[in-house]
Amino acid sequence: MDKIPNLPNIQPDLLDLPTPDKLLPTASLDHPPRILMLYGSLRERSFSRFLTEEAARILEHFGAEVKIFDPMELPMVGSVPETHPKVVELRELCLWSEGQVWCSPERHGAVTAVMKNQIDWIPLEMGAIRPSQGRTLAVMQVCGGSQSFNVVNTLRLLGRWMRMFTIPNQSSVPMAYKEFDDGGRMRPSGYYDRVVDVMEELFKMTLLLRGRTDYLTDRYSERNERARKAIDRQIEKL
Repeated sequence: MDKIPNLPNIQPDLLDLPTPDKLLPTASLDHPPRILMLYGSLRERSFSRFLTEEAARILEHFGAEVKIFDPMELPMVGSVPETHPKVVELRELCLWSEGQVWCSPERHGAVTAVMKNQIDWIPLEMGAIRPSQGRTLAVMQVCGGSQSFNVVNTLRLLGRWMRMFTIPNQSSVPMAYKEFDDGGRMRPSGYYDRVVDVMEELFKMTLLLRGRTDYLTDRYSERNERARKAIDRQIEKL
């Protein structure tokens, strides 16, 4: 195929030209949106778990199928084989999901070890499968004091690294101990309304993107790399 004028570095046969037709869903979507939720605390009265459970109720009302991973007894990454039951459970849930919610307390200005450990157990690749790529993601945090955005900013960075579609909206709940009653339910407030906003946006974006993520994450650089490797294999056979 002839080179593209003014774009001599591009391989024309590997360059996709996006069209609306290519964005039509390619998979059966007769099931509810599947949302996996991760939280970052092991305490009995865990405000990140309370916020996660509150968000889960909202998503279930919208029609999502929600699963919350319990990080208790998940070993530190690298300390046990990948066949450990909790590791297998987490990775299977990640593969099952179409969207995710990550919620962590802020500890020393960053995400907790409990939160980071869960994310670290999710590999970028499992053979030819990328467990997190193309999933939608919403991020939330709870604060013991004044409102901060350190955790949600870090979670956004991690979501991008994991090749996820992180939605623009986010939730940060300051002085979380004031925002939940004795039963762990969130009190009415502007912070609660923001959680509704975030879950509403996540649900909409998941509906919009699911069935299309294979096309949306199909990259020219990777097609080019696969083509070069195929040529190298042919040369080796000569």
